[in-house]
This record gives sequence, C-alpha cells and structure tokens, in this order.
Amino acid sequence: MNERLEQEIIELHGGICSALADPKRIMIIYTLADGPRNVTELSEELGLPQPTTSRHLKVLRERDLVNTERSGASVIYTLADPKLIQALDLLRDILRGIYTRRASVIEIRD
Repeated sequence: MNERLEQEIIELHGGICSALADPKRIMIIYTLADGPRNVTELSEELGLPQPTTSRHLKVLRERDLVNTERSGASVIYTLADPKLIQALDLLRDILRGIYTRRASVIEIRD
C-alpha cells in the first residue's frame, strides 16, 4: 500500500478512536441509535448542559460519525453508520473479558 495512503488511514483511525474516547460522546451515540434527536432533546435526555452536548456533537460531526439535517430552526442528528453500535458493543464485550480475567486473578490471590 502507498505509504501516504497508509498514513492517512492511520490518522483517520486515530481520529475515530479519539472521538470515541469520551464517555459522553459514547452516551450520545447510543442515544442516537434509538432515533434522531436535536441538541435540546439529547441534552435533556442525557442530563448534560446544551453547550457541552453541542461541543461533543461537533467532534462526532467532524469525524463523520453523525449526520445532520436541518428541520426548521433545529438541526437533527442521526448516526452516520449503524455499525458504530456494533463496534461499541464489541468493545464492551472485550472490556467484560478483561474485567472477568482481573476478577479471577483477584479471587486466586484471596
């Protein structure tokens, strides 16, 4: 593969991972999996201040993880790709495995 193209892919991958590194953004993604929302609905549902929600949505939008559509005065957010939920669920499975192994090590030591 072309070295420049490979570097671009690595940077894109890093950008997506950094967007997913914040728990609030993960909560937003899971909420959007249930259906489209505007920033006010997301803020109220998640108990976050509207500016905080807007800032996180901006990051997700910049990484192309959410789509926007104007509806009158509101901007409606949707997931760009439903496979994102599958990826997050897979990561949760990995975390469960890690914590299960850690717990078994602790039990062995006791």
